[in-house]
Parts: sequence; C-alpha cells; structure tokens
Amino acid sequence: MSSYRQPGVVLTDRHFTVPLDHTDPGGEQIELFGREAVARGKADEELPWLVYLEGGPGFGARRFVGTEAWLGRAVEEFRVLLLDQRGTGLSTPANRQTLPLRGGPREQADYLAHFRSDNIVRDCELIRPQLTGGAPWTVLGQSFGGFCAVRYLSAAPEGLKAVLITGGLPSLDAHADDVYRAAYPRIERKVAAHYARYPQDVERVREIAAYLAEHRPESAGHRLTPEGFQSLGIMLGSGNGSHQLHYLLESAFVRTPLGIELSDTFQEAMRTANSFAGHPLYALMHEAIYGQGKQPTDWAAERVRAEFPQFDVATALAGDGPVLFTGETIHPWHFEVDPALRPLRETAELLASRTDWPELYDPERLSANQVPVAAAVYHDDMYVDTEHALRTAASIRGLRTWVTNEFEHDGLRAGGPQVLDRLLALVRDDV
Repeated sequence: MSSYRQPGVVLTDRHFTVPLDHTDPGGEQIELFGREAVARGKADEELPWLVYLEGGPGFGARRFVGTEAWLGRAVEEFRVLLLDQRGTGLSTPANRQTLPLRGGPREQADYLAHFRSDNIVRDCELIRPQLTGGAPWTVLGQSFGGFCAVRYLSAAPEGLKAVLITGGLPSLDAHADDVYRAAYPRIERKVAAHYARYPQDVERVREIAAYLAEHRPESAGHRLTPEGFQSLGIMLGSGNGSHQLHYLLESAFVRTPLGIELSDTFQEAMRTANSFAGHPLYALMHEAIYGQGKQPTDWAAERVRAEFPQFDVATALAGDGPVLFTGETIHPWHFEVDPALRPLRETAELLASRTDWPELYDPERLSANQVPVAAAVYHDDMYVDTEHALRTAASIRGLRTWVTNEFEHDGLRAGGPQVLDRLLALVRDDV
C-alpha cells in the first residue's frame, strides 16, 4: 500500500485478494486493485466511504488527475475507492496475453463466467469490511456499474448506505434479444440526428464504406471493414460524439500518386476506435451481462440485426439510401478483424452458447428495498433503453429518478459535480 499526492487529493493504491469463485472461498485467489482518493485537508479524518463502479463491462476505473470531474465533489465528504473490477485495469487483467494461462478456450470461458456483476458485488462485500470496519458504504455506479449496483441491492443491501446510479438501470428480466431489439431503433434515431446536423456526411459515409468494401485495408494488423466502420456509431452516444465523428469523417481521403486513397490519419483513427486491446472484456462479456437462466445469448446483436435490414451496408450501397452506423453491439466479426480478439474467438463462442447463467436480480427483494437510491436516467440514452430503465426504477421501492435530456450517456463525465450533487440531494430528500 503506497500513498502519494496530486493537486487537492491524497491517493493510496490498495490491493485486495478475493476468491475467483466465491462459492469456493478456499480455492484459487485473484488480486483486485483500488485507488483510494481523499481530500488533502481531510486525509486524517474519519469519513464515510464511496465506492465507484465504472461502466463497461471491461473498463478499469477512470484515472483522474487531482480533483477532475465528479471526484472533486465526492471528496468534499467521502473517502472514495476507485475500484478496478475483476479482470480490468490492474485487477488480474483478462486478455489475449493472460487468458492462455487458464488453458484452452473451454477453460478460459469457464474462468470468465466468474466475471459478471454477481461476483463483482461479492468482491465489494469482501473489500468493504477491510476499509469501513463493517459500516455500509455508498455506491456510485456508472452504466454497467449501475447494473452492478442493482445486483448489489438484490444480493447484499445490508452493505449499502445509499446507491447512486448514472445511466445504468438494467432491465430485470429482458433477454439479450430484447435489449438489442430495443437498441437498433435508438441507434437509428441517433444516426438520423447526426445526418440532419451534418448532411454532407451522408455521401462521405457512403464513399468510405464503398472504399472499404472494395479494398479491405489493414492497419497494424487490424482489418478495416465496412462493418467495423459502421461501428464508429458508438461515438454518437456521448455528448460531443456527433461532432467528433464528423471531424473524423472529414479526414478520410487524400490524393496520392495512385489516386484517391483512404488517409493514414483516418485509418489509424478507425483502428484505434475499433480496437479492444485495452478492454477485451467489453467484447467477450458484453452480451453475457444480460444472461440469466438457460437461454444462451447466442450473438444476440448479430441475430437481431437481421430484423433491421436498413443496417445492412451492402444493401445501402446497392441503393441510394444512407449507410447507417451501429454502436454498442458486439458481433462475431469483431473476433476476426481485431488482433486483440482474434485468439479469443472460440472462447467468445463458448460464452455465447452458455446455458447456465445464474439469475442476477431479485424482484421481490427490490420491491421491499429500504436503501436510499437515486438514478439519473438520460432520456435520449443510446446505450441503455429508457423504457427498460424506468420500468426497473418503478420496481425498486423508494428509488428516485432524475430523468433528463441535458446529458447523454456520459453525463457523469460531462456534468461532473452537477450530476453527483443532484443524486446526493435525491437520496437525502433535499429536492
């Protein structure tokens, strides 16, 4: 354990040991990493704890510098633990380099089956007494972190003083098919809004997609395909994503001695945006987070996409309609084009076919909830369905919602102190 300072905060790096399988506490152990942050003037005070659960799945906790964004507001009254969930960041990372230590694809898939919200919550409950002396703490869950928070309310509410959720209320019973059946129309609306803002992008996108379909270039081992290009639509779910996408598109082509070609600038930007090297669990576990019961997820986003033929790039190019972007969907081809995922294709197939996912949520317990809960629901959220979120909100006793279109899914990052202030006021009945 080591401590050091940044502007306005004292940081302490903490390491914890937890079972891989919590039903076998004496079995294999894995290491978790969390970074404690406390205001410099309060480092020696007894403060309540807040644990932050990042979105994803597959992302480690954000690395703040000093009192950036919402952290500055949080350390005014909390000692904050920025937890890298198992398999992410510095918490026994799971990726193409480390997973072969488990054995072959079957062993890897069995290992990763322990990396969902149920075990993330069990990890938190082992860590909490070590930090708080047994006192309950406040959870702040962003996106998938909110899914974990709802699991926490279902499984271990005694460990919670309050729950704050931003863009992360999951459906309690929707299959992955239902999730993506609701997602594609939302994505289409975001694409329509982008093209209305930047009509010049309609033809530019067609030109790029046609070039990729004909040439299939590679960038640092990453195959650049029309479908991969479409997936840049994931940018449309953030506050300034439409503008950033437009700027990316305008750099697509350059004139060379051989004629017009896709620029190195664009190819590198597309490769970077499409690479899962830094967060492979996002691709491996993205549909698994919805798995409950005996029905496999079975590449739900790919199968459901067939119900929305307007997203087929070849059909769009054969006609005169716009090429639609996608986003927030994982497909089998991701494991063919991305060198960070290619060795894990069979592992992904085994996870997609798995039929023994434990139930994640307890509707009866949630309906009797006594923990103060507040949730920011972003009305135009591209990543989490608003109707599903509000249905879940109504199922959790006492949950107070703040429904807003002031922010997109990244509201906690963009709105920072304002969003956290609002949620804290809601759980304290100050509004």
